[in-house]
Amino acid sequence: MPQDVRFDLPFDTPVSEHLEFARARHLRWVWDMRLVRSREGFEEYKSWDLPLAAARTYPHASADDMVVLMNWFSLAFLFDDQFDASRPDRADRIAEVARELIVTPLRPAGSPPRVVCPISVAWAEVWNHLSYGMSLTWQTRFAASWGRFLVAHCEEVDLAARGLEGTLTLDEYTAFRRRTVGIHHSIDAGERSRGFEVPAQAMAHPVMERMRDLAADTIGFMNDIHSFEREKRRGDGHNLIAVLRRERGCSWQEATDEAYRMTIGCLDEYLELQERVPHMCDELRLDESERDRVRRGVEAIQHWINGNYEWALVTGRYAAAKGGAVATAEQAGRGSVDDLLTV
Repeated sequence: MPQDVRFDLPFDTPVSEHLEFARARHLRWVWDMRLVRSREGFEEYKSWDLPLAAARTYPHASADDMVVLMNWFSLAFLFDDQFDASRPDRADRIAEVARELIVTPLRPAGSPPRVVCPISVAWAEVWNHLSYGMSLTWQTRFAASWGRFLVAHCEEVDLAARGLEGTLTLDEYTAFRRRTVGIHHSIDAGERSRGFEVPAQAMAHPVMERMRDLAADTIGFMNDIHSFEREKRRGDGHNLIAVLRRERGCSWQEATDEAYRMTIGCLDEYLELQERVPHMCDELRLDESERDRVRRGVEAIQHWINGNYEWALVTGRYAAAKGGAVATAEQAGRGSVDDLLTV
């Protein structure tokens, strides 16, 4: 099954020593913030083990920061399931809430949301902590990536509502997937997790820009492979395997094999560029402190590629078999059993 598909990654990801401490506090926060509203929803959410994903992708965060990162980490996944609900009557509300989430980082930290629902209230609180101590440059970069991610998901909902989700070509889908996977701002959060910032001149260099894009492609395609059974069960066509099968008229297995080859191709190109980072630092005439921040920026990318992969192999979110209330909800077109867009 696709969740069992293995990739040979050339770097390891440590796991935060604060996992259990932060997990307990995070799960309490999710319940208190009404991000899950039912026992079924809570059990389903726990099966995803998003705290493990955060502990693998941000392994060097402090105990308190790990709680913040877990809390933030959960929002994109929980809201993604709201986006996946493609009923036409949801599209307007999704867009309204998404706009609120987009503008939150552009307001003074601590500002209350103007569109009130569990997701927007939780995000306002998280951003207050996540942005703390980071420069305006970093906050602006994060906000831009976060905004592109949310806009892309709104476009996905709109396509589904109009019955056009299955019309994207492979080239259109791969460009679209780079935005919906939400990796750029997730890598940015790696800087927050260790209290540093990649020098602006390095972040703007074509090598670093392309590395971040390739990391997004690699992770997005891996996620498509590992989540394929879940998305196929839900009738979700926003998946590389489904697009390949439709465009090439091949079997599911052939489409899966091609998706795997595409993923390896992205990873190989990323690794080639990673070898060019020292030359990039020489070209930019960076000092030792700046080079160290670039090095940690590259590690943040590695942590995301490998950490997300290791989590995807074990999470209940991508499990092929579901039962009970969760299965009923997914058959009805909802990713989880709880509605987070209403008060």
